[in-house]
Amino acid sequence: MHIAEGFLPPAHAVAWGVVSAPFVVHGARSLVRDVREHPESTLLLGASGAFTFVLSALKLPSVTGSCSHPTGTGLGAILFRPPVMAVLGTITLLFQALLLAHGGLTTLGANVFSMAVVGPWAGYGVYRLLRRYGVPLMGAVFCGAFAADLSTYCVTSVQLALAFPDPGSGFLGALGKFGSIFAVTQIPLAVSEGLLTVLVMRLLVQSSSGELTRLGVLVTSVGGGKRAESAEAVAR
Repeated sequence: MHIAEGFLPPAHAVAWGVVSAPFVVHGARSLVRDVREHPESTLLLGASGAFTFVLSALKLPSVTGSCSHPTGTGLGAILFRPPVMAVLGTITLLFQALLLAHGGLTTLGANVFSMAVVGPWAGYGVYRLLRRYGVPLMGAVFCGAFAADLSTYCVTSVQLALAFPDPGSGFLGALGKFGSIFAVTQIPLAVSEGLLTVLVMRLLVQSSSGELTRLGVLVTSVGGGKRAESAEAVAR
């Protein structure tokens, strides 16, 4: 869902940059604090960023001026919370714009808002809600990754519809057209990303259960309505 370089009107590009900036600044502070307090998390942070970079670089042609692709932000949001993903997502989008001509500098703010801000918050919100109501870890991870991907595509559709309303039906007409075109590729991609994220989480449960327990992904306390989870049980 990267919007291409120069595709948005200048006023829209600036506005999305202004909206995204506070989230990135807050995320940078959260990231620095987490690294200082838990330097052992650096490797997992890097892996989360690499996961986002690789998945979001796999693009398929879609709406003119944009594309469809997985986002990879759901995993990092579940592990480290959405503010951290605002930073990792921004770094990913910046490198892709500079090295892969994927997205652009003028549209960086819009792409950050859809993929690095809304996507992680939507995915994390779905994940936390399902876990609160007793959904098993892997089911919640799948739904969280699916929601992070799909919400990004929805926001990109809104951004394009605001910039290019339909001459006859206006914003709503354009939103319906952009959304329906995106849906052809994005819904299967969201399902695939959910399944891949589950696979990665299973590997992390087996190899980094202690770190996942510290991050609150694996629940170990039985009191207060929480149930104990072993790495072996979750990985099955």
